[in-house]
Amino acid sequence: MIMRHSLVIAAVIGLAGVLLSPTCDAILYKWTDENGRVVYGDQPPTGTKAERLNPGIGPADPNAVRDMANKDAEIKKRQQQRADDAAKLEKEQSDAKRKLEQCVQTRGRIKMMRDDRAVFRYNEKGEKVYYQPAEREKAISESQKILQDLNCPPPAA
Repeated sequence: MIMRHSLVIAAVIGLAGVLLSPTCDAILYKWTDENGRVVYGDQPPTGTKAERLNPGIGPADPNAVRDMANKDAEIKKRQQQRADDAAKLEKEQSDAKRKLEQCVQTRGRIKMMRDDRAVFRYNEKGEKVYYQPAEREKAISESQKILQDLNCPPPAA
């Protein structure tokens, strides 16, 4: 009983598989041969008038490979463009960050030079040399010129 039941289930599944399988996509032609017989085939002989039976299916595109290669080249070109744009954006962000750091350092130098505390630098021998008021003003004006050259934004409040 169980054996017959499983055979029925297998038959139903097999029949469903056959019925649900895709139909053939080949083009079918109908023509009459020299003996007057009607002949069906996928390629009609040359010199005969053949009727196409399944006109909904067109011939294979002879340019399909070329079109596919062109699309692939376009995709690769867009990917390369995105990578270039990302690299350019990263470089711009890095440059902007470096510029901002230079602006902050230059403002800090100006603030330090304007402070009343003693400011010094080291000479070639490694000795401390204190800035005189005239040297301080010169360093401040040079730093302000650097701020202008860098086009630094105004300091945050």
